[in-house]
Amino acid sequence: MDVRKRNFIIMWICNFLVAGTMTMVMPFLSLYIETFGDYSPAYVQKWAGLIFGATFVSAFLMSPIWGRVADKHGFKPILIINSLGLATSVFLMGFVQSVESFFFLRLFMGFVTGFIPTSMAFVSSQTNRKEAGKMLGTLQMGNVSGMLFGPIFGGLLADVFGFQYTFMITSATLLAAAFIVFFGIYEIRKVRTERKVVYSRMSILTGILKHRLMLNVMIVTTIIQIGNFSVQPLLSLYVAELTSAKDVAFLAGLTFSAAGLGNLLFARKWGKIGDDIGYEKVLSILLVLSFVFIIPQAFVTHLWQLMIFRLLFGIAIGGMIPVTTALVRREAPIDIQGEVMGYNTSFRFLGNIIGPMLGGIISGFIGIASVFIVTASLFLVGFAFLYIARRKPQQDFEDFVATQQQTSNTLT
Repeated sequence: MDVRKRNFIIMWICNFLVAGTMTMVMPFLSLYIETFGDYSPAYVQKWAGLIFGATFVSAFLMSPIWGRVADKHGFKPILIINSLGLATSVFLMGFVQSVESFFFLRLFMGFVTGFIPTSMAFVSSQTNRKEAGKMLGTLQMGNVSGMLFGPIFGGLLADVFGFQYTFMITSATLLAAAFIVFFGIYEIRKVRTERKVVYSRMSILTGILKHRLMLNVMIVTTIIQIGNFSVQPLLSLYVAELTSAKDVAFLAGLTFSAAGLGNLLFARKWGKIGDDIGYEKVLSILLVLSFVFIIPQAFVTHLWQLMIFRLLFGIAIGGMIPVTTALVRREAPIDIQGEVMGYNTSFRFLGNIIGPMLGGIISGFIGIASVFIVTASLFLVGFAFLYIARRKPQQDFEDFVATQQQTSNTLT
């Protein structure tokens, strides 16, 4: 079997395992906190939010650093370090006795939550530019599949074996992913560019923030996650408003999974279309479709209507991550692709942090339905920014960053 094909299959399997294990604990997060003591519902909800968000804060800070290290030393060591780190933190979570300990372990977990973005950067670096969208879309199917099935298996394991053994089983699965990468992956090292430029962190970050297309890609990446996470904590409450059924948690899970199903079905297709007609064009289409499919969710009167529009929204949003990642892969020089993708991942985690806070604030003032309208408007703003960037003259990102580095060298 071709090395690149074998690497891709292994990465797909590991993405499924890691994404699944990362979401296994979500169904019983609040229930696990309640086992630490006799706490009020308000106390449990507050700490559940803090513990959930802690991982994203540290991951936001670490992603570019992991990318920079991967550019120098290869992606395989980073994949192994991250999976071992995840396995260790999850294992220790099964033995915590206080919310503070749980919080700090989740915070540490964020420092090593780089497996999935690093795997995307690795596959991107090993893939021909002309089919990057299709391959990244296919890889995302493994990620989304794990996220869909993870909570189901997590809830089942917790009911059968209890919380502690669920953490141990989850840790063992992450450890298995580390061994699969160690023995199965053969990394084809990148051919360095002839331009002997050593890019500083500041020149790369300045280049991203000043380059029109790259900045827009980063903004859109944040908007995608805000769109996902602004509604997620409120979905069960919204479902409860639409139905009188008793099994609200189950129905909320189905509603949330509807978006994941749409994502799963169309991620590869959108990536392939991006390879064929251009990533900017496909990204523009997806931003408009997301706007169109979110707005009706604010006005539904029955649960089945909400599920249909969540499915359609998932279809639209499913192509955005592989398309934006393929755009970064196309624009970034080989020498710094890992770090640039690390910044792209940081912007994604920034959306994970902003989304729940924004949704909570808006719903608290003007209701849950208004969250859909505000989120939809963000996708429209993203489309406007991308449209303006496409109308202006193209900028070569490699030349742009090299200029920033030369300017920095001159000043120092």
